[in-house]
Amino acid sequence: MNTLYLFASRLLRDRKGQDLIEYALMAGFVAVAAGAIMPGVSTSISTIFSKVASSMSQAATQGN
Repeated sequence: MNTLYLFASRLLRDRKGQDLIEYALMAGFVAVAAGAIMPGVSTSISTIFSKVASSMSQAATQGN
């Protein structure tokens, strides 16, 4: 039980990657808003997100 408490407390104090997640969320919100305002852009946004997802999954498999 003590080990679980120590793990949880370390996890809550760890701030690594927090900025990256915040920037990714903001970029996602901007993309969704742009797609809602300009429907013609939504296809381009979808293509960009697909390419990013593909690149990230390739990088993840190469990193292992």
